[in-house]
Amino acid sequence: MTAQGANRQRRSIRLSHYDYGESGAYFITFCVRNRACLLGDIVDGAMVLNELGKIVAAEWLRTPALRPNVALDEFVVMPNHIHAIITLASSRRGVLHTPSEKFESPAQTLGAIVRGFKSATTRLINVMRATPGTAVWQRNYYEHVVRDDSELQRIREYIVNNPVQWALDRENPQTGVYQYAPTDGIESIFGGIRP
Repeated sequence: MTAQGANRQRRSIRLSHYDYGESGAYFITFCVRNRACLLGDIVDGAMVLNELGKIVAAEWLRTPALRPNVALDEFVVMPNHIHAIITLASSRRGVLHTPSEKFESPAQTLGAIVRGFKSATTRLINVMRATPGTAVWQRNYYEHVVRDDSELQRIREYIVNNPVQWALDRENPQTGVYQYAPTDGIESIFGGIRP
């Protein structure tokens, strides 16, 4: 690693001084590495999962079974990203010290949940594709603390309508990665800012 690379630090997108193990609802988005459309296609405004997308959806649905403090809300697997609302249902913090008959991840924070999901899906996808060690997900993810019920409802609607809005989505490689798409509705949720 060069001296320049060693001194570079990633900019954190987390709220400083916020405990991401706190009870509450979180809107999260994570993208496939290089925004490659690996998980399926949008057909007539609906997401059609391919085998890799089915792995991702099934693993997401397993999350509450592996992490007893998690409740899932709306989510959508898109061709190259996932939007989801996840609720941490208890105020348990840090590491679980209670032995259990079934596997449970020791850390119960939002970051640990996303890391575990990405790790599990990467392993399963790489087995299916025979590509061991290949990264599937981008390194980071977007998160937003849901502040109230009206915001929660707007985010739910955004997630449900995301496949219909694919033509406007900045993650759609046919419209241009990072293209600003002001009509897809996400700005109204976050005060004019895109996640």
